[in-house]
Amino acid sequence: MALKRITYNGQSFRLSYDILNPSKEKSILFLHGWGSSKELMRQAFGSGLSDFRHIYLDLPGFGKSDNDAVLTTHDYAAITGAFLEALDIRPFAAAGHSFGGKVATLLQPERLILLSSAGIVMPKPLKVRAKIALFKLLKPFGGDELRKFFVSADAAGMPQNMYETFKNVVDENFKSSFAAFTSPALICWGMNDTATPLEAGRIIAETMPEATLHIFEGDHYFFLKRKEEVLRRMEAFLETV
Repeated sequence: MALKRITYNGQSFRLSYDILNPSKEKSILFLHGWGSSKELMRQAFGSGLSDFRHIYLDLPGFGKSDNDAVLTTHDYAAITGAFLEALDIRPFAAAGHSFGGKVATLLQPERLILLSSAGIVMPKPLKVRAKIALFKLLKPFGGDELRKFFVSADAAGMPQNMYETFKNVVDENFKSSFAAFTSPALICWGMNDTATPLEAGRIIAETMPEATLHIFEGDHYFFLKRKEEVLRRMEAFLETV
């Protein structure tokens, strides 16, 4: 593990990262999802793509990277860009899971790999909509004290700044950002994903001009149980350069 301190908008961020295959010329950046860390991405992909230098980054507020600020997805992309500039690395490819897929898209790499990416707003189930309505009704009487009873598992136990960040990013419509990505993209999805449903993957694939969608057995973390299949697909995609 290595640490790099960068400054963004007058604030300091200490970022934790790992690099594999450091002598390779072309790089691929791996970005984890919300509530996760670089360790999960390294577990999935560290044994493959041996022709590439791997960069695994803990996004601010996750893993061993700190964050005291309230951020947006565009802030995360800018911070990641500043980190890469500080290392003097311009990745050829970026692979992002869930929230990390949105950040990876904004970085505009030459090749993009999305793994069950967030960014398409799907209709919420009735149970969730009822919970939100009840919270809004009760909020004037309980304020932030009620938060712990209503927040999703993704937001539970967060510091206040990360909860505010979560609210900034959770329901973003990234369709225009996906449409603006015109380089080749590989979209991989778990057929039984309930966090980001397969229909969202189909919408992204239809939105991106140069995207192909591949569906795998599994849920939101399909790439852990199907990592050999996913790695083969990624290698084939990157070999077409």
